Amino acid sequence: MALPQRARASLLAFLLLCTGSVSAYNRAACQAPTRNPLEGCAKNTLLVGPNANFTSVQEAVLSIGNTTTAWTILILPGNYTEQVNVTRQAPLTLLGQTSHPNNASKNIVNIIWHNATGTATTGTYDNAYTSTLTIAPDFNASTTGSGTDGNPVPAGTPFGNENFRTYNLNFINDYLPYSAGPSLALSVSYANAGFYYTQFLSYQDTVYVGKLGNAFMYDCIIGGQTDFFYGFGTLWVTDSNIKLRGCGGGITAWKGSNTTFANKYGVYIHDSYIAKANSTLNITGECALGRPWNSQMRSIFSNNYLDDSIEPSGFIEWSATTPRITFNTTMAEYNDYGPGFNLTARLAANITIEMTAQEYAPYSTPAKVFQYPFSGAFGNVAWIDEHPHG
Repeated sequence: MALPQRARASLLAFLLLCTGSVSAYNRAACQAPTRNPLEGCAKNTLLVGPNANFTSVQEAVLSIGNTTTAWTILILPGNYTEQVNVTRQAPLTLLGQTSHPNNASKNIVNIIWHNATGTATTGTYDNAYTSTLTIAPDFNASTTGSGTDGNPVPAGTPFGNENFRTYNLNFINDYLPYSAGPSLALSVSYANAGFYYTQFLSYQDTVYVGKLGNAFMYDCIIGGQTDFFYGFGTLWVTDSNIKLRGCGGGITAWKGSNTTFANKYGVYIHDSYIAKANSTLNITGECALGRPWNSQMRSIFSNNYLDDSIEPSGFIEWSATTPRITFNTTMAEYNDYGPGFNLTARLAANITIEMTAQEYAPYSTPAKVFQYPFSGAFGNVAWIDEHPHG
């Protein structure tokens, strides 16, 4: 008699575990709801939930310490009101339990925080304090600071997590339902981090990729209103749903500092769907693709569907009095389409670069842009999941 699908998946996971091929275990089998939640999971998997050994994600992270072993944390459905800070260097994966492991819109694990910077009630401390999820070796590496270079990172600061991943989790900073100061859902600095079928929701400064931060997002949902992708590091977003929850500033705001121009820091958004979060929003022609946080901004949109919310000029100046656009500024598109793509208006404004195939080629794959391209089959960047469908 043939084994049921669930039993086959569990058997496969067990055999892989016995043969030592733990890295190849079936992610979907581990995430699937069962009477024994850890059934189908690899060894070195911890459980977080209301009646589990760990009732908070941060408690489970801290219990592992900075060992050299790879660990996984499986999180049961529910709302977890906490900040999660990951400082360890060895690989760590966070999984949300789900029956839909390849669909971010059906995630049922929410990690929620409520905080923002620069408001009357919270003061003007650094943005680093606000993030729902932070991956960085220490606090100093994660701070944003101000000015061209931001806060200095002390000499000798080690690189943080070499391979951090999340699947089927929602990270939410819901300080207020509109822009009211930076309220980060994610902060990555001095680390490599991959996010799959994960949601990041806030309104202002939702996703921050700081100094020496490398982040990859696949089939994610990212919602924001003002400058909601921002940073110093390198971020690649692909096959994702970018939800415009309003318009302010731009979708992206990036800066370069203490880097060379050979170092391809920047934000790269590819093959994604960019549209208003819901049909009740009246934001036609109001949302800019981005604006330069400093004159070394690099932001490239390619092969994306743009709805009619997009500003006809594409990108915009920082402000009328501080444009911040020079020969070092790269705010560009390649093969975008949809009602939000207006070539005539782009050319007339003379702010957005419409790249040729030759101009786009140096930025066309993850291997060409990330600062730490370790060997691997998927674009030669080993910390990126080569088989995200599980």
